[in-house]
Amino acid sequence: MSRAFVALGSSIEPAARMAAAARALKAHFPDARFSACYRNTAFGFDGADFLNAVVEFSTTLPVPELLGVLHAIEAQCGRARNDPKWAPRAMDLDLLLYDELVASGPGYTLPRPDLSDRIYMLGPLAELAPQRAHPVTGQRFGALWAAFPRAAQAMTPTPPDLNAA
Repeated sequence: MSRAFVALGSSIEPAARMAAAARALKAHFPDARFSACYRNTAFGFDGADFLNAVVEFSTTLPVPELLGVLHAIEAQCGRARNDPKWAPRAMDLDLLLYDELVASGPGYTLPRPDLSDRIYMLGPLAELAPQRAHPVTGQRFGALWAAFPRAAQAMTPTPPDLNAA
């Protein structure tokens, strides 16, 4: 059994879509455990605020099949695979970690290369797994989060509680 960590994000009807994604993830992965949900400004473009969170769950699916499930959930939540990269998003599910795997394949690199640079990924991940070590650097996510320069980027806890969705 492997442990996966996935970032969730939405800026289009975000509360409803985050809750829908949480329900779908729990249907596939019954032990899913979510961080708090956070509101932050769009990154890389001007747009509506995003809601972001991270979910942790166990899975027996290999990475390519897991990505297929995540893409299907994105589609259920209104995302088209050809949506522009830096634009409003109905739902974005990004695989951050899969055990301690360091690998790349079609459509993924693990661990996610920008994981330690994005407040909306690192903060919620550190909330769930502060003692877990980054597979490449060996640094604990709690320590990375403690050293993160938060002044330039705001992140505010907000509903919904995805564990209750």
